[in-house]
Amino acid sequence: MRYAYGLTSALLVGGAAISLVGGYPAGAQTAQNEGIEMQRAVPRAGAPESFANLTEQLQPAVVNISTRQRIEVSGSRNPFAGTPFEGMFGNRRGGGNAEPQFREGQSLGSGFIISADGFVVTNNHVVSPNGRGTVEEITVTLPDGQEYDAELIGADADSDLAVLKIKRSDPFPFVKFGESDEARVGDWVIAIGNPFGLGGTVTSGIVSSVLRNTGSGAYDRYIQTDASINRGNSGGPLFDMQGNVIGINNAIYSPSGGSVGIGFAIPAEVASPIVDQLKSGEAIERGFLGVSIQPVDEDLAASLGLPKNQGEFVQLVQPDAAADKAGIRAGDIVTKVDGKAVTQDQTLSFLVANVKPGETIPIELYREGKRRTVQATVGKRPSAEEMREQQMFSQDEEPEMPDEAENESPIIEKLGLQVVPLTPTINRRLGVSSDTEGLAIVAVDRNSDAARKGLQRRDIIKSANYQPVNSVEDLEKAVTDAEQDGRDAVLLQFQRPGGPTVYRAVRIR
Repeated sequence: MRYAYGLTSALLVGGAAISLVGGYPAGAQTAQNEGIEMQRAVPRAGAPESFANLTEQLQPAVVNISTRQRIEVSGSRNPFAGTPFEGMFGNRRGGGNAEPQFREGQSLGSGFIISADGFVVTNNHVVSPNGRGTVEEITVTLPDGQEYDAELIGADADSDLAVLKIKRSDPFPFVKFGESDEARVGDWVIAIGNPFGLGGTVTSGIVSSVLRNTGSGAYDRYIQTDASINRGNSGGPLFDMQGNVIGINNAIYSPSGGSVGIGFAIPAEVASPIVDQLKSGEAIERGFLGVSIQPVDEDLAASLGLPKNQGEFVQLVQPDAAADKAGIRAGDIVTKVDGKAVTQDQTLSFLVANVKPGETIPIELYREGKRRTVQATVGKRPSAEEMREQQMFSQDEEPEMPDEAENESPIIEKLGLQVVPLTPTINRRLGVSSDTEGLAIVAVDRNSDAARKGLQRRDIIKSANYQPVNSVEDLEKAVTDAEQDGRDAVLLQFQRPGGPTVYRAVRIR
C-alpha cells in the first residue's frame, strides 16, 4: 500500500463496463453486482440499514494477491580482499569479481475479478519488482481459499494498474466497473480487500472528494474516501451502493502509516479504458508537450493581473518538443487545452496526457498581457524510465548526496559520487552527442576529495586509471583494483559538457 505525505500515482480517462468473454453457460454470464439495485440492498433514503447483503454478493469476486520476488542486495565488502585469505570466505559483493547476492522478497495486496474467464485487476505496484529484483511468482487467492498461479497480462506504471489472468474450468465470480463520474461527495461507499493480510475485510465510508489532486504526477486524479484503507488494500475495489466498482484503492495520506480516514482510489473512468487496453495487449500511448510547469498561485496571478488557481505557468520548454514546435515559450500561461480549462482539478499534464499522440489541438495561452491560441501537434510521452532520466538533470542546483537505500542511482561510496550510465535521453539532456559513452555524475559528496578536486553534477567520467568506464561496475572495479595494488587514489578522466576533457587524481576514502 502506498502511503506518505506525498503520493504518487497516474491516470488516463474514459469509462466503460467490462464485458464477459463467451463460452460459459448462460447462468455464468451474470455479474456478481447485477441486479443489486432491484433487490434494494440499501434503502434509497437515509443511511443504509446494513452492508451485509451487498457484501455477501460482492465479496466472492475480491481476491488476495501475493508475489514472490528475487531481489538483488548489496553485500558487505570482503575484509580479506587483496590478501591470501580472500577466497576462504566466499566472494562478497564489493570485490572486483564479486557476484551479486540475492534475497527473497514478497508483496501483498488485493484485486478483483472482472470477467468469468479470470481476468483480475490490481495495482501495478502490487505485482512489480521491489527495487533491484524480479517477480518470480504471482498467486491469486479467492475468498474460499482456492489458490491460482497468475499470469501478468499487462501493466502500466504511470497509472499504477495491472491486469492478471487466472484459469480454471468453471467460471469465476466477477464484478463490473461503474460510472465514477456520477459519484457525488457524501455518497456511501464500501472497500473490500486484504489489509495487513487480513483477507476479506470490509470497511465503509463516504466519498470525501471526487476530483482530488494531490500534486504527485501527470495522472494525479483520485476519488477520496474516509473508508478505512491500509497496507494490503492496494488494488482492491471501492464499491458504490449499487455494487459497481467506482474506484481502485491505491494510496493513503498518513503520518503514521495507518489509516487516518484519508484514502485515495483511481476512478473507474480513468482505470476502465486502460484495463481494456492492457487486456488486449495494446501499447498505452499518452500525449506529451515537453514543458516544465507550475500552478498559477496568488502571487503569480497578482503579478500578471490574472485570476488565481487558473492556468499553469510554463517554466521551461524542451527544444524540438511539441510545445517548442507550436511556438509555446517559457513565461506563457496555458489556460485551455482543446477547449478544456486548465484548473487545479484538471491540470495541463492530465489534459495533454489524454490526447492521442499525433493529434493537433488548439492551446489557449496568455503572453505579455495578450491572449492567443496556438496549434500543437501532441507528441508521445516518454516512458517512466526516460522521464526519470530527463528529470535527473533538470535542475541547476547541486542536490544533497542521497541515501543509497532510498535512491535507485548507484553510489560509489569510496569516491563520494553518485553516477548513472549514459543513455541517449541523458545525452540529450546534457547536450552531448548521442554516441557519447561514460558515466554521468548525479551528485557529489561535499566532504569528498572528488568535490575538492572540482568534480560536479553533470560531469561525465570517461575513464578510471586509463580504463574506459561505461558501467557502474567498471568504476567500482577500478577502485577495488587500486586498493588491492596499495594505491590511495584513482585517476579519473572526465568532461564537462561543452568543455575539454581533463584528468584528476581523486583520493579513495
